[in-house]
Amino acid sequence: MSLDRRAVLRGAAVGGVGFAAVGAVPSLAQASPQEKGGTFPQNKPFPPLMDDPKGLLALPPGFKYSIVTRAGETKLTSGQPTPGAHDGTAAFSDGHDYLLIQNHEIGGNDPLGVPQIKGTVYDAGVGAAGGCTVISVDRNGKNQGEWVGLSGTLTNCAGGPTPWGTWMTCEETESKANGTTRLKDHGYVFEVWGDGKTANPVPLKALGRYAHEALAIDNDREHIYLSEDAGGPNGLFYRWTGPRKYRLDQRSWKDLADVDFGTLEAMAILGDDGKPIPDVAYLTSAQLLRPFRVAWVKVPDRDAVSVSTRKQFTDGQVTRGKKFEGVYGTHDGVYVVNSFAKMGTTDIPADGVPHEGMVWFYNYEKETIQLVTYFPANPAADQGSAAKYNDFNFDAPDNVTVTPWGSLILAEDGLQSSHVLSSVPGGPTYAIARNMLNDSEFTGPTFSDDGKVLFVNMQTPGITFAITGPWRDYLG
Repeated sequence: MSLDRRAVLRGAAVGGVGFAAVGAVPSLAQASPQEKGGTFPQNKPFPPLMDDPKGLLALPPGFKYSIVTRAGETKLTSGQPTPGAHDGTAAFSDGHDYLLIQNHEIGGNDPLGVPQIKGTVYDAGVGAAGGCTVISVDRNGKNQGEWVGLSGTLTNCAGGPTPWGTWMTCEETESKANGTTRLKDHGYVFEVWGDGKTANPVPLKALGRYAHEALAIDNDREHIYLSEDAGGPNGLFYRWTGPRKYRLDQRSWKDLADVDFGTLEAMAILGDDGKPIPDVAYLTSAQLLRPFRVAWVKVPDRDAVSVSTRKQFTDGQVTRGKKFEGVYGTHDGVYVVNSFAKMGTTDIPADGVPHEGMVWFYNYEKETIQLVTYFPANPAADQGSAAKYNDFNFDAPDNVTVTPWGSLILAEDGLQSSHVLSSVPGGPTYAIARNMLNDSEFTGPTFSDDGKVLFVNMQTPGITFAITGPWRDYLG
């Protein structure tokens, strides 16, 4: 599709906010309606981070961490070491303790792969070392035991919690069976239970086979929203819809195992002319807060038997995005993140605009999407190790979660020092943790239901932290 970017965006800045990033304020947007009819909450400035004498995690004064698991060092109840490559995580409460269900983004055979425990295995091939573990922790974040919830999968990246207290884990791959290291096709979503008794390692084929990143179930349990982290061409944002009057529940995994159950569609953001905008990189901070109408286009072959799902569309049918990443649902809508798009690469169209990260909010009822946080292109964010310990130049948000007070927590996967960020559309973004150990990304931020503990992972070497402190003073 031939596109004049200026024609698409003509008039689009009306009601929007343009800005340049200065100091500690690399994101800005106006308030947007929330579930109780109010506006986004306002976070407070976090104090400057203090270096950790142990060289692991820099935190603001008044905050502290403990280590819940560490790959190769802590042990599973079955005796094997904790697997590596910690990624997407959800925290559940039984009213007394917490259960963390955690992904391990392992794409092949690995000495710290997820052990294939009988009853949890999808693919018994030696190259399928991904999966999920379940960690029991007390109210202070102390590890009380860890076991396997799912094994025999690949590249378990993020996912999303269900309203009935389970975790849907996403394989970020399109690998097919090869008869040796992989005995089955991969690229699916699986449901994981945390009770230590239930395991149904069944692919939810109705949700498609592609490089899944994350997902969220809407408040009415009628739809599932899913992101795709892929390139060549860039990935898509998807919506699964059940049959008329169907409501998702704890038995739905049996229905979702049918590749033809319900409908899977890809998102098209519509421009002023009513036609799909081919890529999110055509939009900038000038469009902050502007609601764009959304259309949904059916995926022809969701199991991608011969052609990847994203390649089944032309650029004139859907809206692509470099690295559709974290997804998190609220009562009214769902957040979805695009990590970055670099100029001079295949990340964006030639006349697109580079950026260091986008956060979107899709409104269920209105079927509109708004750009609510935007990190503009910033050369300082691309300096790699030269910018180490810089707590102001943020880039590449990846995983996202909503705090108990309604604000956002973003985990960076960028080129410089990685941070955990506190962010509110309409306000500044602050660093609340920094990786002092290495250049590894943070993953899987998730709050306990009482707001006392933030769990977050350092993907390499594979550490889960429980961070406590006066969260309410800054986020409440």
